[in-house]
Amino acid sequence: MTALTYHPTSPRRRAHPGRGDVVYPAYWIAATALIGAALLGVPLGQPAAVAGATLVFIGGGLPHGAYDIALLRRSVALGRSGMGLAVGGYAAIALLMVVLWMTVPLVALVLFLAVASVHFGEDWQMLEEPLLRFAAGAAVIAAATIGHPAEVSALFVAMSDPRAAVIAQIITAAAPVALLVTAIGIAAAWRDGSRHWAAAMALCFALLLVLPPVAGFALFFVFLHSPRHLAQTRVVLRDMTLGRWLGTGALLSSLAILGWCTVRAIAPWRFEPIIVAQAFQLLASVAVPHLMLSRWLEGRLSAAPSSEEKTLTA
Repeated sequence: MTALTYHPTSPRRRAHPGRGDVVYPAYWIAATALIGAALLGVPLGQPAAVAGATLVFIGGGLPHGAYDIALLRRSVALGRSGMGLAVGGYAAIALLMVVLWMTVPLVALVLFLAVASVHFGEDWQMLEEPLLRFAAGAAVIAAATIGHPAEVSALFVAMSDPRAAVIAQIITAAAPVALLVTAIGIAAAWRDGSRHWAAAMALCFALLLVLPPVAGFALFFVFLHSPRHLAQTRVVLRDMTLGRWLGTGALLSSLAILGWCTVRAIAPWRFEPIIVAQAFQLLASVAVPHLMLSRWLEGRLSAAPSSEEKTLTA
């Protein structure tokens, strides 16, 4: 979730609280474990390892979007009926994504990749141009694709249809540009003093190139991307008790998984039985409303004058 409060850092841009040079120890532990496993010849691309990595990125990644409605309630004054409409709209967008997976999965795949690129690009605030941030966000997908084109292509096909192989080829062709933009962003972060974060991102992209795609994505999504967004959300919802905070994340993530399993049970013929393909489809279904709401809230709050600006203009 993008941060919902801002503070000025320079005349040119504003930084998100909690995004500075923070890299959580769990990332380094997970990265070291994966490097060790690869050096020891552990088959990280085998079905059992892929299933384990899938559980990690679903269990560790879904909660970072579980606080969207709580953030909406905190940021916008809505009555009971207004909140009901907001929750209904959020669920309707997620349901629309599920319908797209069932009817036009290739469109759903392209939409998912675009949304993921925009969302991951939000981590690259040192790149001022939105198009450059989009390219840096897309580099997460591009690195895995250029490192393991056959595996990523097979996953895209399993998620949609055989024509998705062309999408993988397009991403492979664009990968050098996306990775070059990412390298520029990492250099800018290092120059600006965020050296822990820059080193972590550089290592992560190297591992995305080398490791099997699902393992590399789980490392990035769960241990580098999600914790930073959860930390920002925790700042905004700081009056939530720890128990309520953990309960909210677990409950809403479980409801998302239960909803997907229900749809899968009702129309099993509409979905590929490969569990990793379904996991990414579920992630896409909740990512679209998550991104739409987070960007709407960010735009609304960034347009409002901060307390410092109010003081200066008073």
